[in-house]
Amino acid sequence: MFQLAGCDPACARQEQLLAEEVLHLGREEFRDLLRLANSNHVIVRALEALLRGLRERPNEWHADWALSALEAERARIAKVLPLLSAICREFEISGYGVMVIKSLDHLPDIGSDLDLYTVADPSGVLMLMEKCFDAKIASPSWGDRLACKLNFLIPGFTEAVEVHVGRLGQTGEQVTLASSLLKRRRAAIAGGIVFAVPSATDRILISTLQRMYRHFYFRLCDMVDCVALAETDGIDYFDLRSSANGADIWEGAATYLAIVSDYANEYRSRGLNLPGFVRTAAQFGGDAVFYGREFLRVRILPQCALLYALQLTAALRRRRLKSSARLGMLPFLATAAAIGKKVTGSDKGIW
Repeated sequence: MFQLAGCDPACARQEQLLAEEVLHLGREEFRDLLRLANSNHVIVRALEALLRGLRERPNEWHADWALSALEAERARIAKVLPLLSAICREFEISGYGVMVIKSLDHLPDIGSDLDLYTVADPSGVLMLMEKCFDAKIASPSWGDRLACKLNFLIPGFTEAVEVHVGRLGQTGEQVTLASSLLKRRRAAIAGGIVFAVPSATDRILISTLQRMYRHFYFRLCDMVDCVALAETDGIDYFDLRSSANGADIWEGAATYLAIVSDYANEYRSRGLNLPGFVRTAAQFGGDAVFYGREFLRVRILPQCALLYALQLTAALRRRRLKSSARLGMLPFLATAAAIGKKVTGSDKGIW
């Protein structure tokens, strides 16, 4: 129902059709819809589109519920952004380069976690977060330790703060890519506050690492955000190819873009204007994506396993032995997570 809703908010007819569909939902179904929109990080955009579609029928209870949910989410975001700004400011005061990654990609929505990247040492990050924000560090999983991620809980906030320290990737294999992030950062404004965020190229690469090499599923916001990025800020595909090759994930980045383009083409009859060399490098497209458990998923076997093999092969060919060794641990980590989930119902502590 929310397929790329929000990518073209001026399309009044689309919004009216959305409203007409929602009016057929009962209260429990409407709750499920709100939950689905929230888990896909499109709740603000979806509710804004829905309320525009309902403006001629303001007396419907759906409009009241939508407005209430929208106000609650906006209030949450208004509370979170100053915290995110304060954390970044304390990092900079301490002499630590820092930037926000992932969390602000979804504006006007915002993620459920707050993600930062810094070049500080882990002990410095720990001391800063404890001293300045009374933060408690969450018990790290095996994957967190490999990736050099620290997760913090701050009193008064439900959002966890995840700090990536000097590395990216599921096993922390991405050092070259991580080392260039701060040099290429740009400014973005959210809630009237200026934040340092990744360049367009780095946004695509970080999303690729997250979707194609870690989670193996897309949220609706990933589709919407990528389309908006391509059509507003623009993507330098030559720069993207160069940077992705340097990180050994060019095939994954090209595949990510092909999936987004195919999905956009299916639901709005217009995909991304991808150069031929992107399509050539893509290992599969939107036909490999299926809906399951509230997200758009990519099968680990054979599709994502192929991308992993290509990444590992490229790292070995370039004699990146440390990165290759970390990547070599991924199958064992994934196996342990799968076994843990089968036995206990959760992969917490592992993945």
